[in-house]
Amino acid sequence: MPHERIPLEQSNTLQRLRKRLESSAGKAIADYNMIEAGDTVLVCVSGGKDSYTLLSVLLALRQRAPVDFRLIAMNLDQKQPGFPAEVLPAYLTTLGVDYRIVEQDTYSIVKDRIPAGKTTCSLCSRLRRGVIYRTAKELGANKIALGHHRDDIVHTLFLNLFFAGQLKAMPPKLVTDDGAHVVIRPLAYCSEKAIARFARGMAYPIIPCTLCGSQDNLQRQKIREMMADWDRRFPGRSEAVFSSLQKIVPSHLADQSLFDFKSLRPGEDLATMAGGDAVFDPPAHGTSWLPFAASPLPVISS
Repeated sequence: MPHERIPLEQSNTLQRLRKRLESSAGKAIADYNMIEAGDTVLVCVSGGKDSYTLLSVLLALRQRAPVDFRLIAMNLDQKQPGFPAEVLPAYLTTLGVDYRIVEQDTYSIVKDRIPAGKTTCSLCSRLRRGVIYRTAKELGANKIALGHHRDDIVHTLFLNLFFAGQLKAMPPKLVTDDGAHVVIRPLAYCSEKAIARFARGMAYPIIPCTLCGSQDNLQRQKIREMMADWDRRFPGRSEAVFSSLQKIVPSHLADQSLFDFKSLRPGEDLATMAGGDAVFDPPAHGTSWLPFAASPLPVISS
């Protein structure tokens, strides 16, 4: 007699993955105080794996959270050709979650203003952001939850480093420019790989983006490929980069607004420099980390 197939939603592997994602998101929420009692959180659901996972995780965490908060799912129908407008309403209805579908033809605006072959992400994201902020205000939502994960944050760091000349990434929590809302990223501690596995197991009705998702010349895609190569050759590289964002040492960068380099003098307490000058190899316990410090520096000939 053949074995009965266990649905993926009930498999032990998927349940362990679910718990790990919920635990990681719960820790990020606690670490950055993302959600508080009485909050109304607008959860942006695009139809992609990240936003589906975000909504699932937040619904689960709300059930056992020590504080009461409201969730409203929102989808922006940008009127992209072939967009299956019936998919998300049907899915959100089955969840029993409060939701809003906002129709705004940003697709035509982007296609009209961006020349063929040029990337559309910048304008598209600005238009989308404006609609999201307006909707949050109309619904009385004080928090806006986005589905960006750890890899998105790491990729943004390198995008800004290579193309904008800034040490800047996506923060797990920020206040909008107008000061009206707080944007939160509960999946900040979750890897894209884990999210993708979870989404496959849950068989979410994924809706591909035909505007930016079909472009092959995106700088972000190049960064994604670079990090994927690094992670293949050096497992754990993305985790290490993300960890570095939480362990900033201003005295070892060069931003004069963050550290008073001009006032440094011989004899300063190294402890005030948050790290001293041991760049890679910290001193071993009870030993000197510069055994050659008292010796003359060697002469290097050309």
